[in-house]
Amino acid sequence: MLDRNSMYVFFYVTILHRFSLHYILNKMNFSSTLDYIYRQLPCYQRIGQAAYKENLDNTIALLEHLGNPHKTFRSIHIAGTNGKGSVSHMLASIFQEAGYKTGLYTSPHLIDFRERIQINGTYIPKKYVSSFISKNKDVIERIQPSFFEITVAMCFNYFAQQQVDIAIVETGLGGRLDSTNVIVPELSIITNISFDHMHLLGTTLEQIANEKAGIIKNNCPVVIGETQDEISHIFHTKAYTCNSSLYFADTYIKLLSESKQWHTRFSISSHNTIQYKNLTSPLIGNYQQKNIVTVCAAIELAQQKFPKIKKIHISKGIQNTITNTHLLGRWQIIQQIPYIVCDTAHNVEGIRETMQHLQSLNIRDIHIILGVVNDKDVHSIINLLPKHATYYITKPSIDRAMPIHELSNIFKQYDIQHSCYKTVKTAYNQAIQKLTPSSILYIGGSTFVVADIISCLSKKKRKKI
Repeated sequence: MLDRNSMYVFFYVTILHRFSLHYILNKMNFSSTLDYIYRQLPCYQRIGQAAYKENLDNTIALLEHLGNPHKTFRSIHIAGTNGKGSVSHMLASIFQEAGYKTGLYTSPHLIDFRERIQINGTYIPKKYVSSFISKNKDVIERIQPSFFEITVAMCFNYFAQQQVDIAIVETGLGGRLDSTNVIVPELSIITNISFDHMHLLGTTLEQIANEKAGIIKNNCPVVIGETQDEISHIFHTKAYTCNSSLYFADTYIKLLSESKQWHTRFSISSHNTIQYKNLTSPLIGNYQQKNIVTVCAAIELAQQKFPKIKKIHISKGIQNTITNTHLLGRWQIIQQIPYIVCDTAHNVEGIRETMQHLQSLNIRDIHIILGVVNDKDVHSIINLLPKHATYYITKPSIDRAMPIHELSNIFKQYDIQHSCYKTVKTAYNQAIQKLTPSSILYIGGSTFVVADIISCLSKKKRKKI
């Protein structure tokens, strides 16, 4: 027979065992849920064009089954070739600072599926993801939606149940046929237009702009982040047809800074009048200046419908973007000495921006780890890369990744010296051995290369702890 102390020990061990078992079962349940939606549903990140649907039928059917949750909350809709993720995160951060219950939907995720869906910086619970798939498995198997379609439906259902005040919704790709394009937002934003996903969106800027302009709705104001003369008429025509006010952010919003380290202190003017002084940003890529201009134009319009947003919330929202919304992979500094940075830029215009920033640092010893997916215009990208850098060619861990030998053969055509590595991790481990305190290592070419390196480094950090 157990004595009292032994009984206490037995009691606590039993409770801990049950708690641990419950935790493990929940974790397995979430893992099996992710396995189901990745393996059973077509996923663009995994298989590419075959997962792209040329209509909104599946999304509409799913949302009707759920009671049309997207009609119960207000939203802001963001499309564009580059910058829409950063703009989305900054807007969400500003709304959070102003006290609004703010939903944020973005894609793709880097480490955790739940990065895609968050409210006030808190990811959607694992239990909710598992429960949603379990409850709707019959309709999923009947409709056979894509991975993105079911994720959008899950997101909108979650935001509706949680009664968000505002949802910041980023398109996946395109706009007109994007699954998110069922919402009727308070404001539409198109950051810019450049060449990407041309096999789906068109081979000219005009065709791509027409697809992005598909998010413009009737009587809904529109902010265009960058004025591009060759396609401006497309937005004018679409906005006129929809009776929607159109604003080109860079024509009246200006970011002013006297320092090369612009992000440490800058001001914003609107219509030649200083509106915000002494702002700072944790997003230090030079290209973020365009995104901040877009955000400020959007907020200026949004304040008309969301009056709680004050100047202090805009300042704090921009300053606390990473803290509030966990944005990753945008000129993310991994280490200062030697300087190691990663960036998710993955198309011609995005790479151009990051390479300009890289070379503006005036660091001579440049090392670049590069991997791409198989639908990218590698020849145009290579023309933007510094010729004197040391290159480490690799392959991100997704099915759509361009095989290393193919990327290597293209580099050989341009007579660029390089070495090849099977994984991002092995490329990184080799590169850091060659760095000196005055070197810079840039890691990029694909969102998934960045995902691999962040995942690898976070695992190393956890092991040390």
